[in-house]
Amino acid sequence: MIVWINGAFGAGKTTTARELIDLIPNSTLFDPELIGAGLTQLLPAKRLAEVGDFQDLPIWRRLVVDTAAAMLAELGGVLVVPMTLLRQDYRDEIFGGLASRRIAVRHVLLAPAETILRERIADREVPPDLPDGEIRVRQWSYDHIEPYHAALAGWLTADAHPVDTSALTPHEAAVRIAGAVSSGTVPVCDIVQTPEPTSETVAAGVLLFDEEDRVLLVDPTYKAGWEFPGGVVESGEAPARAGVREVAEETGIQLADVPSLLVVDWEPPVPPAYGGLRLLYDGGRLDSDEARRMLLPGPELRAWRFVTEEEAAALLPPVRYERLRWALRARERGSALYLEAGVPKG
Repeated sequence: MIVWINGAFGAGKTTTARELIDLIPNSTLFDPELIGAGLTQLLPAKRLAEVGDFQDLPIWRRLVVDTAAAMLAELGGVLVVPMTLLRQDYRDEIFGGLASRRIAVRHVLLAPAETILRERIADREVPPDLPDGEIRVRQWSYDHIEPYHAALAGWLTADAHPVDTSALTPHEAAVRIAGAVSSGTVPVCDIVQTPEPTSETVAAGVLLFDEEDRVLLVDPTYKAGWEFPGGVVESGEAPARAGVREVAEETGIQLADVPSLLVVDWEPPVPPAYGGLRLLYDGGRLDSDEARRMLLPGPELRAWRFVTEEEAAALLPPVRYERLRWALRARERGSALYLEAGVPKG
């Protein structure tokens, strides 16, 4: 299990986390800041200059998941992770990656009043060996108060268990968090748990269209980027039936008929992904009433939208867009196509 301590920069997450590991049996501190510091030594300066924050590096988000999983496999018990996450898509990517490893996350938010937060930032200790450290560290914290408030007004309050630490010392905050975790007051994050593949997979996606012939795309919480409704075919399951099942689970739409096949695409393995067969089916056109009955967003999906082919090009990764493009051509001509990495063969 992971206890993720979120909050604004300067809210006292790391200090509270150090207190918390003394209160939760068999717990270990894991600070993702160390991964960010390591990447400054590992990545070329040109790549680092392209982002304003190491959280914007996909490798950082991936390494946070991989390192947390490795630490739990090595040590067991509980990881206490003090880390600010203000972007919902980054939270979804990291927590979804952890969920795919069957690692439960309990999300806690340190939420002092803004006046208290600013006082703590002003009193924050700064590393003596950091050039211009006092200015840089404190200014960074002040600059991120507004993004913190934006997240607080949006997704963050609903997602995390808040603890008002305005009048609490770090030890008192840790005691309160430990009690809330042990009593179950802090629930496990409601996010889909899709096991991470260990070999090639077969996945079935279903294209659904609105009355203007736009195609439905969904934004899963458990991985980055837009996708078609669908998922991995389970052992012993017919691919088309898997597509029907996934559509029902993700959107609440019950397809009456088995959808017709549009494309079979072989996706080559590109580490760390294993690749496999990707099938797209034609789920038909939804009327306006059916579209309004969709159950999104939910635990598996952050958002959905109907898009034109041109709009899809801006949302989907290139290979996935090519798969869609050829599926639409197959739908027009009434016959299925075989692709390899999004390119028709034969």
